[in-house]
Amino acid sequence: MEAVLYNQKGQKTEQKVLLPKEIFEVPMNSDLVYQVAVSMISNRKQKTAHAKGRGEVRGGGKKPWRQKGTGRARHGSTRSPLWIGGGVTFGPLTEKNLKKGLPKKIRRKALFMVLSAKAKDNCIVVFENLIGEKPKTKPMAELFGKVFLKKGTAIVALDKNNDNLIKSVRNIENINVMQTRELNVLDLLNYKYLVMTKDSIKVIKETFAK
Repeated sequence: MEAVLYNQKGQKTEQKVLLPKEIFEVPMNSDLVYQVAVSMISNRKQKTAHAKGRGEVRGGGKKPWRQKGTGRARHGSTRSPLWIGGGVTFGPLTEKNLKKGLPKKIRRKALFMVLSAKAKDNCIVVFENLIGEKPKTKPMAELFGKVFLKKGTAIVALDKNNDNLIKSVRNIENINVMQTRELNVLDLLNYKYLVMTKDSIKVIKETFAK
């Protein structure tokens, strides 16, 4: 499969970029992609909610009244879940493990499926190079506006670390910038376009296709 190659001015060139068949021509299995996406969402959850149980609530060390002879129900502590100010039964706990592990082969296969779907839908934009000599947002926004920005959201995958380019891109609305080796199913599903350079394709092949 081939993709159109754009220059630094946002113009189509006569050259075509060859996308590796083993990565960008993988048949879609929506159930597998869904399974990987759900596991990633679960792994990213922040476990902040925590309810105190009866053993964690302060106080309640003294028995409210004697066991027998009062005519009232038996109670051993005022911090029982039955009492106001007592512990919570079956409340949320930070100790709960929400992580869902999947084999690396499955995660990579799902990644290739999503990349293939984007290539099939012409949602992969390849530039000859993305140069960020100075951290200026306006030139990059104008460049992306000529090619794809008016049509939807995008991930910009960098083949190498470039602080000036990162600073230029990260303030553009509906654009997310990351290193190519950090590409994943969930982020690709959340954005319509994948923007990268010719060298980024080499990084994808070296990182994920081995």
